[in-house]
Amino acid sequence: MASLRKCWLLSRPFSSASASAALHSRGGGNISSLSKGISKYSTASAIEEPVSPPVQVNYTELLINGQFVKAASGKTFPTLDPRTGDVIAHVAEGDSEDVNQAVAAARKAFDEGPWPKMPAYERQRILLRFADLIEKHNDELAALETWDNGKPFEQAAKIEVPMLARLMRYYAGWADKIHGLTVPADGPYHVQTLHEPIGVVGQIIPWNFPLLMYGWKVGPALACGNTIILKTAEQTPLSALLASNLLHEAGLPPGVLNVISGFGPTAGAALSSHMDVDKLAFTGSTSTGKIVLQMAAKSNLKPVTLELGGKSPFIICEDADVDKAVELAHFALFFNQGQCCCAGSRTFVHERVYDEFVEKSKALALKRAVGDPFKVGTQQGPQIDTEQFEKILGYIRSGVEDGATLEAGGGRLGNKGYYIKPTVFSNVKDDMLIAREEIFGPVQSILKYKDLDEVIHRANSTPYGLAAGVFTQDIDTANTLTRALRAGTVWVNCFDTFDAAIPFGGYKMSGHGREKGIYGLSNYLQVKAVVTPLKNPAWL
Repeated sequence: MASLRKCWLLSRPFSSASASAALHSRGGGNISSLSKGISKYSTASAIEEPVSPPVQVNYTELLINGQFVKAASGKTFPTLDPRTGDVIAHVAEGDSEDVNQAVAAARKAFDEGPWPKMPAYERQRILLRFADLIEKHNDELAALETWDNGKPFEQAAKIEVPMLARLMRYYAGWADKIHGLTVPADGPYHVQTLHEPIGVVGQIIPWNFPLLMYGWKVGPALACGNTIILKTAEQTPLSALLASNLLHEAGLPPGVLNVISGFGPTAGAALSSHMDVDKLAFTGSTSTGKIVLQMAAKSNLKPVTLELGGKSPFIICEDADVDKAVELAHFALFFNQGQCCCAGSRTFVHERVYDEFVEKSKALALKRAVGDPFKVGTQQGPQIDTEQFEKILGYIRSGVEDGATLEAGGGRLGNKGYYIKPTVFSNVKDDMLIAREEIFGPVQSILKYKDLDEVIHRANSTPYGLAAGVFTQDIDTANTLTRALRAGTVWVNCFDTFDAAIPFGGYKMSGHGREKGIYGLSNYLQVKAVVTPLKNPAWL
């Protein structure tokens, strides 16, 4: 049900009044200051004065062995408000020395501490208490996420923070259900398998969904009895620090979860290449994933789970209800400012409905409400930072230069912050840069196709394979496409439908392994076979 609510909220236009009422109805005590919403869907709101965030920053240091501490070097770095480019706070800048301390704390907590030896039921209770605290601090977590990341507050408060709580409850439920098997053997032997925690785990999370990626990584690792060093993205360190403080408030022993804020070439590299880290999990770009994998291999050959980039096809078939298809394709691309690894960034539309689809997609993009993410009714906030902002504008320029038709948007919105107009290109060809590379921004590329064989070939002609979407009324067409598309997830007549139980991960250069669901547990477990001779067994 959570995933259904998610799709309804993010793909359906709603008025400021109804959204405000919905927020108040869920008991958000500090929402009233945000009730001044935009009166209509337009891009004008981005140039208004930013709303004062209803939250304070209380945690800016590293979390090592259950304590917030300064970086060993004493260095800090600024985390910025993407609405303005102004400094929110100065955060401790961890490097290799801090990673060494965090790994030592995690190793001691695993080898000598109570966490892996604790009855699984007790680990479950701590994770459940953490979920309760997440719900209690829902709006505070959401406000930090919005302030640091730029995503709409409504999205963070009504979808992402509740999904974090749901993830923790899901994996809390698994904690006391992880077990091995009794295996029959050819001969007088008792054979059993043990599923053991893998040990000290390094985890590196991205900036586009800081809290959700925190949950995807931390939840299964803790349920299995591991200890963790988590490196946050340098763009968005704040919400993970608050969440980790709540986790310790719930009863997590010291050293089980350590949080390092810092940069990839220093803290990230130290964690990836550390000889005393038993497992690594990384979410981010494919180019960085290659570096992480190489460092893990060159050090102690630690196993690595990778959730990387994508260039996902979204296929609109000739029998589509065009109005619904336009709405869903819009959501598939523009959700989270287009900063989504599985975004439907190659919209393939059958030639029979192509022209109508393009016109309606253009009209919908021009209506999209871009503005301060703290204002009720805002659908799109700013991009994360100036680097991503300039990168997206560069791709837009390349689309124009390569001959695609710019239907809507195409530039900056306002003169402050990292806002980009929702952009739509038609007449996009497969060899254009905007059709080949991951833009990670609000740029929709609409391509035309003639038949299923053609679109299957073109959709699969990419080094990525993270996700795909299909929009059709024909079950045979849906079955043909879902089996032919080389992607880890295929959504049929929906998109970005996530649930704690649904596995997620990619084919090809979109990564290794799966996160969430029962499959996510295997990332953090070792399988041990135990063989014991039997003397005069009554049966085999």
